[in-house]
Amino acid sequence: MFRVGAVGDGSLIFFSDSARLRPMSPHFPAVGPVAHPTVLVVDFGAQYAQLIARRVREAQVYSEIVPHTSTAAELADRTPTAIIFSGGPASVHVDGAPGIDPGVYELGVPILGVCYGSQLLARDLGGQVDRSGRGEYGRTSLRHSGVSSQLLGDTGGLTEPVWMSHFDAVTEPPAGFTVTASTADSPAAVIEDARRRFYGVQYHPEVMHTPSGQAQLERFLHGICGINSEWTMANVITESIEAIRAQVGSARAICGLSGGVDSAVAAALTQRAIGSQLTCVFVDTGLMRAGEGDQVTDTFRRTQGIELIHERAAEEFFEALAGVTDPEDKRKIIGEKFVRIFERAAGGITDARFLVQGTLYPDVIESGSPTAAKIKSHHNVGGLPEDMTFELVEPLRNLFKDEVRAVGTELGLPPEIVQRQPFPGPGLGVRIVGEVTPEAVETVRAADVIVRDEITKAGLDGEVWQGFAVLADIRSVGVMGDERTYARPIIVRAVASEDAMTADWARLPHNLLELISSRIVNEVPGVNRVVYDITSKPPGTIEWE
Repeated sequence: MFRVGAVGDGSLIFFSDSARLRPMSPHFPAVGPVAHPTVLVVDFGAQYAQLIARRVREAQVYSEIVPHTSTAAELADRTPTAIIFSGGPASVHVDGAPGIDPGVYELGVPILGVCYGSQLLARDLGGQVDRSGRGEYGRTSLRHSGVSSQLLGDTGGLTEPVWMSHFDAVTEPPAGFTVTASTADSPAAVIEDARRRFYGVQYHPEVMHTPSGQAQLERFLHGICGINSEWTMANVITESIEAIRAQVGSARAICGLSGGVDSAVAAALTQRAIGSQLTCVFVDTGLMRAGEGDQVTDTFRRTQGIELIHERAAEEFFEALAGVTDPEDKRKIIGEKFVRIFERAAGGITDARFLVQGTLYPDVIESGSPTAAKIKSHHNVGGLPEDMTFELVEPLRNLFKDEVRAVGTELGLPPEIVQRQPFPGPGLGVRIVGEVTPEAVETVRAADVIVRDEITKAGLDGEVWQGFAVLADIRSVGVMGDERTYARPIIVRAVASEDAMTADWARLPHNLLELISSRIVNEVPGVNRVVYDITSKPPGTIEWE
């Protein structure tokens, strides 16, 4: 017997009762890289912890995020080449402020502290951290002391902009440290102990508002730590193929394919590894975007040569969702319906032992961890029922979204797949606030086509991470053709992001918003008002449900 779940990009996942469950830790992925030097980013509750990890990878060095509650022994077991302390919202002086096992300082591993991480490093090693009287937030001028600096480079007395977000500051560094830069309110903005290879910066080098931040990180990684640039997507592909072959052997595997980036790349990578041993299944729920069903099946049958089973089941999903308004109930019902359909359609793939799914590293982080609250259950991580048993193949589990796109390009997937916008697992079902009906789906689907079409025509696809329409469960009065209307509004949502962990609302030109609004009101029946969502993440999420 097989069961099914749905993953973050809309893909379906199938597995057999006869296989075994592999434990999945929020911070320690089940399948790691092959013997790469590893930088551990210790998360102290920072908004930017994942961004630090990504910047390290941009320097072609492998990184992972770990909780600050990890013991020194646990970190040592992962044989890190370097450790980076993230920032965090707390003060090192408050009760219960996150700390680190003191044994970490005895591991003989280079450490870089960022913002809160620098303050913690200084305090733990005997320095002084005080409140300077006022905080520093936003762009600040960093003045180099002129003292030789391994981290800043040979810069003399240079002054440069950096991005600050703090109230406490290091006022006196620990013994053995040299102050190599300061700001008006941070007398020890950069501290360095070259002998022990301990470094601290009060600002955020990982954000784009610190122009030389990436160069500083690379000096730490390559110059100070001596790490080579070997975390490349070509190496990832080679190692993943070897790992998949070793894991699957001669057995059969199944991948629930949505056509989204994650499941598509996972399928292509696995097919490259085991060929005809892989079967993909695409269930058309009736909740997909316009034309997606045909696009998915045509692309993969024509360009990838993957065996694909296509199940059309829109009527069944609408019947199951009738009268349901709670978003979590929608997700559960959609997942359960997949089970029934797959049991009926499994046919000749009942001997499959392995499940391939497009789990990404942000899925693991966002589904909850000791330092990150569970925002929503990604079905491929935190949303899998505890009593389910299966053996997983997760070739993308260590990758961020931009890395997945790079792998897909290397594998030869067409741009229309690799560059597709992310799409929620339950599809348009969670872009309809309220009951999911065929009429509501047609409304939001038609509006979605207009939103994406006009963003593309405006040449903004490269700047917009996701742009889509939401149908709200309210009515408002309008006037159309000199007559009163009482209809539903469409909410337009467009965000800029790098990995969906954080997002900023996209500053679309007013004339573009006017065009989108005009087209939706004139072309989509049952809509008399269009509004634009200007909420970032946090405090909002990208999707509405």
